[in-house]
This record gives sequence, structure tokens and C-alpha cells, in this order.
Amino acid sequence: MKKRCGRGTIELEQGDITLQDVDAIVNAANAHLAGGGGVDGAIHRRGGPDIMKECRAIGGCPTGQTVLTGGGKLKARHVLHTVGPRWRDSNHGEPELLASCYRTALQLAADNGFRTVAFPSVSTGIYGYPVDEAAAIAMREIAAFLHENDCPEIVRMVLFDAGTYAAYEEALREVAGTE
Repeated sequence: MKKRCGRGTIELEQGDITLQDVDAIVNAANAHLAGGGGVDGAIHRRGGPDIMKECRAIGGCPTGQTVLTGGGKLKARHVLHTVGPRWRDSNHGEPELLASCYRTALQLAADNGFRTVAFPSVSTGIYGYPVDEAAAIAMREIAAFLHENDCPEIVRMVLFDAGTYAAYEEALREVAGTE
């Protein structure tokens, strides 16, 4: 699914984010940038040790923020490591922190002139964020950013399974319907 949004395009795709041929992929990282499971582990395994070497040099990243490394052996030339919140109950700043993940990753991409960026569904794996709520936040933040900025031109959500894809498809339809 593709929708024009502001000055850019939002795309949805079911698949493996580590195979994306884009300027940057977004990693759902932990605060220590120490690698891990899920998307984080897959990116580090496929990208090789150069990514971890850069992460160690950076040292860490606060929740809601984003840092940049090279892409190692990935097709993507760069990795934007963003640290999403762990879900508790939405009363501990989780929605604001998740929104900040998307804003800071997109801003870092724009600052570096990246035309194409691919995101996973941040915080919805082991961090437990409800997918429907996360999808609504992601689509709202991406759409708002694309309305105000020329870069990136394409923001692709690469979603691991059909259920997650369906949640993002619904959220994108709602955002696109309000334009």
C-alpha cells in the first residue's frame, strides 16, 4: 500500500527490514545499543560487526531518541537506532516517547539528506506496545513530518507479519482520510 502524504510517500510492506535497499533503515534498539532480539538482533546479524563497533563508540541512546551508524553489510547504507518505550499502561509517557522515536529518526534522516527510510513497528515486539496504538502514533508522526519537510521522500514501514501490516494499513487509511 502507498499513500502520498504531504511532500512524500508512505509505503507499507510486509517483509524483512534487513533486506531493504534504502538510504537508512531504523533499528528498534535498546538504550545500551547492545544488540538484542527481534529487529535489533536481525540487523546486527545481517549487518555484521561494524555496526556494533560504531554502537559501542556511541555508548548509548535515551528512550525516545535516535543515533546514526553505518549500515555495515546491509543493503541500507545507514542505520538509525531509535529506542522505543516499554509498554506499561500509557500513563508513563509511552505515547510521547514513541512519537519522539519517529520524529527524531525522521529528523536525523532529513539532516543527512536521506531520501528513503524504512521503519519497523517500533516497541511492538518484546517491549509490548499494543500494535494498533503504535500504528496510529507512527502514521500520525510520519504524515506530519512529511507535510513539513522535503526529505525523506519515501518512508516505508516494513512490517513482519500480516496482523501488524493490517494495523498499519488501517492507521494509514485514517491519516490519509484526514488530508
